[in-house]
Parts: sequence; C-alpha cells; structure tokens
Amino acid sequence: MMADCYPLWAELEKESSTTLYRQTGLLLLGPEENPEFCSTWRSLVQNQVPCQYLTAQEIQKRFPGVCLQPGEAAFIDHTAGVLYADKALRAVQDLFCRFGGTIHDGEKVIDIKPGSVVIVTTTSGVYQAKSLVITAGPWTNKLMASLGLQLPLQTLKIKVCYWKEKVPGSYGVPQNFPCFLGFHLNRAQHHIYGLPSNEYPGLIKVCYHHGKEVDPDERDREAKTPGLQEIPILSDFISNYLPGLEAEPAVIEHCMYTNTPDENFILDRHPSFQNIIVGAGFSGHGFKLSPVVGKILCQLSMGQTPDCDMQPFRIRRFQNQFKSAL
Repeated sequence: MMADCYPLWAELEKESSTTLYRQTGLLLLGPEENPEFCSTWRSLVQNQVPCQYLTAQEIQKRFPGVCLQPGEAAFIDHTAGVLYADKALRAVQDLFCRFGGTIHDGEKVIDIKPGSVVIVTTTSGVYQAKSLVITAGPWTNKLMASLGLQLPLQTLKIKVCYWKEKVPGSYGVPQNFPCFLGFHLNRAQHHIYGLPSNEYPGLIKVCYHHGKEVDPDERDREAKTPGLQEIPILSDFISNYLPGLEAEPAVIEHCMYTNTPDENFILDRHPSFQNIIVGAGFSGHGFKLSPVVGKILCQLSMGQTPDCDMQPFRIRRFQNQFKSAL
C-alpha cells in the first residue's frame, strides 16, 4: 500500500502547491538476532526497497549521535521520511472544498439510523445519504453501538515527548538526521520511534509506541492508578542510544491510538448494513497510508470492489472477538 501512496502524496503536493513530505530515510535499530528486526530487513530486500545494512561501527561514522550496544545493528530505508500531518490535513480539506465538498466540524453525532437511506442526527442537524463512511477513531465503538456492532478496539493514550539537543541542530533535518525506529532495545517491550528536530527547533521527537488504555471522553483526567512508565523507559533509551540529547523531556504532549488485536486496519462494510462502511483501528501507523485508505473506503461506499487484497482488513478476522446485537 505504501508504494501506491508516494505518488498520491506527490500529486497532492502539486495540487496544493505545498511541501508535505521530506525524505530523510528511516534508521531501524535492533538486536542482530531479533526476529522482527531480521524479518523487516528481509522484507525490504525482497521488495527491492533501496536500503543499506549498517554495523555498529558504520553507524557511529555515519550518525555520530547514535550509539549502538554490542550485538546490535541497524539498517536504513532510504525511501522513508517525514510527512507534515497538519499541512497534509489542511491541503486535503482545501481540495475537498474546492471540488464542492462541505465540512461540518464541531458537530457531535447523536444517532445513526441504518436503511437504504442512512439517517445521521447530530447536534446541528439531520443528514441523509445512500451510504455512510464511519472513520471516528477512538469513538468508533460509541457510534457503532446504535448499529449493533462492537469491534475489538483498544484506545491508548500516548505520550508524545520532545527532547532537547545538547548541541542545537545536531539531530536536525538540515543535518540529514533520519527518522528512526528501535526494535525492543534496552528494556523496552515495545517499539521506540523518533523524528529529527523540525517541528520544534532544537527538540527531537522520541516516543514509546504504547500507552495506557483510556476512555476517549475521559482522556484528560488524571489516572487514579499508576500507568505505564514511558518516561523512565525513554530516558534510559536516550542516555544509552542518543547521548547528544538531554535525558529528560522538554515538552510532553498527548495523542491517542486506536489499536486492533493484530494492529492491522479495519476497512470493511458493516456485516448487516452493506451501505455503512467502517475505517478504524489504524494502530498508530495509518496517516501515511490515508490516500490509499481513502480510495478503498470510497470504493466500498460506492459498491465497488477495491483494487487491493482486502482480506487483512476484514471485520470477520475478529469473528470471535467482536460483539453483534443483530
């Protein structure tokens, strides 16, 4: 899917006259014998993605701000980079309106009535359509409740952390520092990922790819029970692998993931209402694929067969894990 997204993002850049993507490369770090690390390398090679395997010594020469431990290695995917999400979202919305679309923002959906014509009631009005696409992120199951379906979705509150460079610019985009992804390094049970300093000058984004389960409507309330200790995990990682950064975060923000059990998307028709389409469970890695995801959801809503293999995205793969009241 990603191969199909690159030309679509480039087309959007051209139509919006806005730079949306910066190719930086993606540095993947991990234990030399880690199965996931090895399978990812094999996948890149088999799919003929421009990439390069690097030893710890080669890493130190090429990226002196990165330190690997004995028994660890890295490889770089030269095609990867940074997608500027805010700019991309604005560009899509502007183009949507230019082609006659209307955005109704700030309206809470109160009810969805299925039928040959779907009726959606919000706090601002009532809308009717021959088909409906639901892409409500963490609120998906709240909307699906009136449609008799509950999907196996887990909403996680993720800490988005920014760390100060000891030498400003040393981990920056202008210095060709890449994005990176660490596979189970140090004591981290989940991935650690980062983006070069760009959004906040002098600060590099480094995050833990996991969080504490939350109700999306209660996400800003302080947890009564101790949560995942992301900051100590990240601080330890910074000290050992990125010593050119201060070991305490300078800025902490939050976002939400909506995960499926296998962390693959749900892109499918409602089992009982074929004109209601669901896109959900993007598991923290969906935005970059949104041009192709949007095309698939559009094709489903129009009764067409999508161009790609849909088996990995079907609801029925979770037939023992979702609840239906119909």
